[in-house]
This record gives sequence, structure tokens and C-alpha cells, in this order.
Amino acid sequence: MKVERTFRVDRDRDSVIERLCDDALLVKLLPGETEIVERRGDERVTKTRYEALGREGVATFHFTYQLDGNVRFEKVCDGRIWKRLNGIVEVEEDGDGSIVRIEMEGRTKPLVPEVAIRVPLGEQLETMTKALQRHLG
Repeated sequence: MKVERTFRVDRDRDSVIERLCDDALLVKLLPGETEIVERRGDERVTKTRYEALGREGVATFHFTYQLDGNVRFEKVCDGRIWKRLNGIVEVEEDGDGSIVRIEMEGRTKPLVPEVAIRVPLGEQLETMTKALQRHLG
């Protein structure tokens, strides 16, 4: 399953990338109580307390700042829902501004139909999009 959103900001690409590197942004990207628990060079590890499908849990994400300015992320899939979940935040120059694209792609575990998780995943992507728009705008 793959979902994505794009939006435009009135900032040049370098300015957007500089703001993407702000640790304060990472804690706003994921719904729930998020904190950065580890910093290693260009990688940040976050833990988020959340509720999904009526259950509480803790999600761990690894965010990696790429040399090209984009940010890749991957969820540590140790729960009951996801077999794999990763994504990227990409920034392209667009005249006087920039286009930001957020993409998430994942596979659920065998007993979890993708249709059951599509809405929560869409909500998570929307949360990320709104946080990015506020922080980058």
C-alpha cells in the first residue's frame, strides 16, 4: 500500500531543507506523544505513544537526513499490524517556492487486511502533512 501528499511552500529549496533538519519538527510529525530518544550523525530515532485500532502502543521511527536534502524514515515493525512501513519527504525547487512530497509505503502482516489500515495510515499522513505545512510555511 502506498500513499502520498504534495503541497507547495513559498520558500526556496535550501530554506525548506534547513527547516526539515530541525529536531522540533520530528516530534510534530507523528500523532501522539513523540520524543527523540537517540541522535547518531544524520539519523534520529523517535518513540511515539499512540492508539490505533483501539489499542495503545509505542512506535519507533528512524529518520535519516539524506545528502540530497530529503528525509527518509522507517518504522520499526515489532507490533501486530505492520510488516514494513517506510517513507520519504522530498523537496523540489518550483520557481520562487518549493514542492514538498511526502510518501509512505508499507505492507501489513498477513492477518491484517490493508483495507483496515488504509484510513489510519491516511490520517497519519495528513497529520504529517499539516505539521510540515505549519513548520515550513
